[in-house]
Amino acid sequence: MTFLPKALLIVAALGLAACNNPDRYGKGGAGGPGANGGYGAGGIDSTGLGDPNNPNSVAYFNQRIGDRVLFAVDQSTVSAEGRGILQGQAQWLQSHPDYAFIIEGHADEQGTREYNLALGARRAAAVQDFLISQGIAPSRMKTISYGKERPLEVCSDEACYSKNRRAVTVLQMGAGA
Repeated sequence: MTFLPKALLIVAALGLAACNNPDRYGKGGAGGPGANGGYGAGGIDSTGLGDPNNPNSVAYFNQRIGDRVLFAVDQSTVSAEGRGILQGQAQWLQSHPDYAFIIEGHADEQGTREYNLALGARRAAAVQDFLISQGIAPSRMKTISYGKERPLEVCSDEACYSKNRRAVTVLQMGAGA
């Protein structure tokens, strides 16, 4: 074996070893003891988003409040169910001003790439407009459209399509207004 293959093998092994260090931030994880609401051993859950039972965690926002609203086929109008979710988001965001967020617009796989990018942008804008109407500062939010490029489900039936027609609110800590 020559030098180059040996060197590449060593670099690969070191790279893999670096990926497998669960206590790389010291005892207690990135936030120290009790981080993320005291959830789990050392305060960190398996996702790093905190305890879904802690009303101040990202996991709570995502799972209990709801981080996404769904849309009907070829629509960007927020449904009654979507308005309920967004009202909950607005209340949470008002009590957590340190969070900024991105609203991602998505579409199902039907239609052209260009059409779905535009539809995703309209969906993200509809969510943005609703949150602004609920008193959330526009400076805290950005929108982006992924169109059909980031599906949750991949198959050719309505069960999949309906999950992909969505707008998702993605929180970012420390970037608030």
